[in-house]
Amino acid sequence: MRRPLAALLLGLALWPAVPARSGEVPAVPAPGMVTMVDLGAKACVPCKMMQPVLASVEARYAGRAAIIFIDVWENRDEPRKYGLRVIPTQIFYDKTGKEVSRHEGFLDEKPMADILDRLLAE
Repeated sequence: MRRPLAALLLGLALWPAVPARSGEVPAVPAPGMVTMVDLGAKACVPCKMMQPVLASVEARYAGRAAIIFIDVWENRDEPRKYGLRVIPTQIFYDKTGKEVSRHEGFLDEKPMADILDRLLAE
């Protein structure tokens, strides 16, 4: 029986190559701020591709929006908490803390900025 690709990818995310280390996970969403959380792993190839995008977006929106990365290999409770199916997954929250958008897989800077700009304008 074949398992769907999403199940395989999440299965890999839950089975780290190194023992899981529980890190300090920041509050998500950030209180009173537009927030984008990227859930992935430092060793996952598409997640590695996200790192320069996240760094650029974090610099661009500093002080206006919280950009948070959570390594789900180091924080094994997080995938269930967010209902993840694949990594990376980006979740966007408005200023009130309501989830307003979710994207699975690599997300380039332009569509990420479009969502953040819309949320900041509200």
